[in-house]
Amino acid sequence: MLRKIVKIDQDKCDGCGLCVPSCAEGAIKMINGKAVLSADNLCDGLGACLGECPRDAITVEEREADEFDEAAVEKHLAAQGKPAPVHAPQPTAHNHGGGCPGSRAMSFERPQDSAPSAAAGSQQSQLAQWPVQLHLVSTTAPYFQGTDLLITADCVPVAYAGYHEDFLKGKAVVMGCPKLDDNNFYQQKLTELFSKSDVKSITVLKMEVPCCGGIAVAARQALAASGKQIPYKEVTIGIKGEIKG
Repeated sequence: MLRKIVKIDQDKCDGCGLCVPSCAEGAIKMINGKAVLSADNLCDGLGACLGECPRDAITVEEREADEFDEAAVEKHLAAQGKPAPVHAPQPTAHNHGGGCPGSRAMSFERPQDSAPSAAAGSQQSQLAQWPVQLHLVSTTAPYFQGTDLLITADCVPVAYAGYHEDFLKGKAVVMGCPKLDDNNFYQQKLTELFSKSDVKSITVLKMEVPCCGGIAVAARQALAASGKQIPYKEVTIGIKGEIKG
């Protein structure tokens, strides 16, 4: 079947091994000082290992591969004396897909009008999906259908105190850092997301520092490449937490 699966560039891999423990399914192992994929059916293709590689040797590609097999994963881990990943959903969540529990797509309902928490200063989270990292989200996830999309540079929620109520509420969200990640990847991933979903509007939240503009560039290029006419706006947050424009 044609699906997304991890690809390891042997020329870039320096054998550090950081990717091995990051794979909950045990799909990556070291052979002759290099990381390799043990078997196609052990890899869920969600890419939880991507951020652990300091050499950017791991990417996710789309190719013909055996279907991801949770039973095979359990057997593989049992042979190594390791527990199987816990895939039990939360009681209020609707889960979609399989794989690493930290990367499994989930959407969940938030109360329309929630009472203030007893804890002083606490607020109700407005997050209604998981995951949120651009590297990890599926472009066909149901929570991207018919929604307003918030593309957030990952420093914004730290800098802007009202992020949840003022921006995130009622929206689907993806996050990333154009300074630390490959902006070409962001552009390609967002192009695919815009093309495959019926997003109603796009809001890009970025910091005022120059390097943060890359995420807006990727979003604009992706929108143009998708050929769609989707309402689009950008908001810049200052490093002191103020809205700059």
